[in-house]
Amino acid sequence: MKKEITRRQFVGSSLALGAGFLLPTIIPGSVWGQQGNTSPNNLISIACIGVGGMGMDNMSKFLTLPDCRVVAVCDAYEDRRKKAKEVVDAKYGDSGCAMYADFREVLARPDIDAVMIAAQDHWHAIMATEAAKAGKDLYCEKPLGVSIEQSRAIVDAVRKHERVLQTGTWQRSLDRFQRACALVRNGYLGKVHTVEVAASGPSYVPKYKGSLDPQPVPEGFDWEMWRGPAPAEPYNPGRVDWPDWYLIFDYCTGFISNWGVHHLDIANWGCPQIATTPFELECDETFRNEGFTNNSNGWNATFTYADDFKMIFKDKEQMKAGARFISDEGWIYIDRSGLWSEPASLINTKFKDSDDLLTDSINHGGNFLECIRSRKDPVSNVDSAHQASCLGMLADIAGRLETKLSWDPATESFKNNDEANAMLHREMHNGWSL
Repeated sequence: MKKEITRRQFVGSSLALGAGFLLPTIIPGSVWGQQGNTSPNNLISIACIGVGGMGMDNMSKFLTLPDCRVVAVCDAYEDRRKKAKEVVDAKYGDSGCAMYADFREVLARPDIDAVMIAAQDHWHAIMATEAAKAGKDLYCEKPLGVSIEQSRAIVDAVRKHERVLQTGTWQRSLDRFQRACALVRNGYLGKVHTVEVAASGPSYVPKYKGSLDPQPVPEGFDWEMWRGPAPAEPYNPGRVDWPDWYLIFDYCTGFISNWGVHHLDIANWGCPQIATTPFELECDETFRNEGFTNNSNGWNATFTYADDFKMIFKDKEQMKAGARFISDEGWIYIDRSGLWSEPASLINTKFKDSDDLLTDSINHGGNFLECIRSRKDPVSNVDSAHQASCLGMLADIAGRLETKLSWDPATESFKNNDEANAMLHREMHNGWSL
């Protein structure tokens, strides 16, 4: 950033004091259960950057885990900072939680071991790369930025500075997603020829219905800090309301990436060739145009690979949300409500000792804390986060250009299309840069 200016035993102990890392109605409680920095009392000290809906819930679940202590909160909204501090101080029975409006002050504290980043998507790249440079481990919400270039920058910073990054693709810490992907990867379904993926999109509509003219910035809200590297637009509540900012391209690629990342990640976990081998890509996409909203609304993308393998990716208005792996022998379908297969007996397969079961994470937060101590990669590590983030962003580029594209994952570039390659980059504004 430049501004001009035994593993299961550990996780089990975490679960003993709290049910999972949980977002109400979204993340089930069962999922959240060093060389390097740790606090003198052997607790991992954590600062929470961004304490709105997702950030507050992530923070609340860290408060249930016995191996860490939340020591600071940071947000552009004063009322959110104060509310978060009250929650932390009430948990610990003191007034020790510090508040900040500027994340750089958090990163400057040498006693902080890790940060939880849940600011808006357009902030992820700067905050995550600067946290890595500052020697902090990271729990960073998905997707990794709003461009392929930004996502790659996070990977490079995390690897260069030897940091641990866990991202919010928490489905990897649920048994049924692990079982589905292990069945596929260990060949119990036979050779998969098609993967179908769908995620929420058009069902989210703007909340704000008022005037689009500039309006006074509310007291206690740092609009310039919230806006950060996004274009220098004047304040209007329609830019910051929920879910409105998700629907504005300045702050988010859209649910094609932000929501799609969850099930695209599971598709890629079950069939790793999805992100690691070349493909051709076509996408029929519609875009929002109500108020300030202008990013992806609905989509129908086809990823075509060698050996007659393909992935179909749509919004859930066109196909049931989740991931389905299909072979000539049957199929396995997984979403947040359950696991099904044809033949039905397939999902009850008893694994062999020689099978790769992918992970033993049963608590997403506990897995992160354990990996801070062991310095191993967590279940949703930076590379898998990058791959899943990019798949949705690539589909969006194809949809915007309305043309077939050819992607080379080795170079992370499109073949013979300068216009598409230019879209791998996003300009930053207001003096901010990576």
